Amino acid sequence: MAPTISRRESGALINSLTAGVVPRIGLRHIAVGRQNEVNAFLNDMNTIEDGGASFRLISGQYGSGKSFLLQMIRNNAMDKNFVVADADLSPERRLTGSKGQGLSTYRELLQHLSTPTRPDGGSLEAILQKWIMGLQSAVSKESGYRPNEPQLVGAVSERIAETMMELSELAYGFAFSNVIDSYWRGMKTGDDDLKQNALRWLRGEYATKTEAKKDLPVDCIIEDGSWYEILKLFAVFVKKAGYKGLLVFLDEGVNLYKIPHKQARDSNYEKLLTIFNDTMQGKAQNIGVFFSGTPQFIYDERRGLFNYDALRTRLEDNRFSSQNFVDFTTPVIKLNQLSPEELFILMERLCELHSAHYNYDCRLGENELTVFLKTVVSRLGADQLLTPREITRDFLGLLNILYQNPETSFDALMNEQNYAVKSAESDPETISSDHDDLFAEFDI
Repeated sequence: MAPTISRRESGALINSLTAGVVPRIGLRHIAVGRQNEVNAFLNDMNTIEDGGASFRLISGQYGSGKSFLLQMIRNNAMDKNFVVADADLSPERRLTGSKGQGLSTYRELLQHLSTPTRPDGGSLEAILQKWIMGLQSAVSKESGYRPNEPQLVGAVSERIAETMMELSELAYGFAFSNVIDSYWRGMKTGDDDLKQNALRWLRGEYATKTEAKKDLPVDCIIEDGSWYEILKLFAVFVKKAGYKGLLVFLDEGVNLYKIPHKQARDSNYEKLLTIFNDTMQGKAQNIGVFFSGTPQFIYDERRGLFNYDALRTRLEDNRFSSQNFVDFTTPVIKLNQLSPEELFILMERLCELHSAHYNYDCRLGENELTVFLKTVVSRLGADQLLTPREITRDFLGLLNILYQNPETSFDALMNEQNYAVKSAESDPETISSDHDDLFAEFDI
C-alpha cells in the first residue's frame, strides 16, 4: 500500500469495509490479485477508445469481489479520461418493466454520470458546457464573431448541426441534436427555462411527448423502451466532447433473476440480449456495458440467463477453458476465490491501512497473520462461502479491538471461546425452487 494514503481515503476504506460495502475511493491501496481480470477490462477500454464497444458479465458468489472489481475498473476508467455511469439494479430499477423500471435505471445512471473532474456524479451539464464552449471558441476564431455578438448564436447552432450529423443517423439522434442546440441557445441567450428543459429531456424527466414538444423542438421523449438508445448517443457525444468513451456499470444483476413473473423476467433478458448484440456486433460505438451477477443469475437453466436460449449460446464458456486455462476474452469473467497467498497480502495491507489511519505501529507480524489465515481457511465450508468480504470485516474488527485495548494480546483474542471467523451460512443472493411460492406472480 502506498504510504501517501490520505485520511479521507483511509477513513472511507475502513468505514466501508467494516460495514461490508464497497468504498468509492482508495481501492488501489488494498487491491489484491485480479490482474488478469483487470487486463481484460483495460483491453476493452482500448477497443472502446478506438470506436468499438464491449460487453462483460462479472460472475461471482456473494462477497467475492464483484462490486469491488467494478468500482476499481470505474475509477481506473476515469483516470484514463472516460465518462462513467453506474447503477445498482433493484426491484425498482431493471432493464425494462411495465412500471418504468428501465427508465428508472437510466435516470440513476444519469445521476451518477461521472468524469475525472467530477468523480461523484452530476456531470451531465459540465460535459455539455465543455463541448459547447469548445465549439463556440472554434466558431469565434473562424468567423471573427465576438462572444457578445448575436450572430454567434446562429453560427454555433449551425456548427452543432454539422457536428451532430453523425448522431442524426442513429435512433433518436435528430431529437438529441435539437436538445443539445436548445441547451446552447438557452445558455447563450440567458433563457434559463430553455436550458433547464433541455436538461429535463436528457435526464428522462418528461412524462409525455406533448409536454416535451411544447418546450422543445422534439417529437419524442426518453422512455422505458428507448433509454439504451439514448446511452448510445451519449457515448458518441462524449467522444466528440474530448473524452475516450462511455462506460456503463450495472451491479446487482441478481435482481433480474429474482423477478418473479417469467414474462417480465424474459423481457429483461431480451433487453440484455439487445445490448449484448449491439456491443458485440459493432452496432454501438465508444461504449462499454458491464454487468455483475451471481453464478446462479447467469448459469441457472431454470430461471437464469441460461434459461434464455439466445443468451445461453452467446455466454457459454470456451470449451477449452479449465481451472488452469482461463479465456479472459469471453463475455463472462468468473471470479475465483483469492488464494491464501493473496489473502495474506490483503491482510498485510489492511494492517498498514489501519495503523496509518490511527497513527500507531501494528503489532501483528507474519506469524500472527499466518495463524489468522490458517484459522480462516480451515473452517468447514471455507472453500465455498468464506469470501474476502467476511475475512476483511473480521480482520478489521480484530484490529479495532487490539487498537482500542492495548493490554489485550492477539493470542488471547484468538483463543477466546466465543471467537470464530465465520463464513456465511448460505449465499443470500441464492434462491431455491422452494422459494418461488413466496413471490407474487402479478409483478409484470
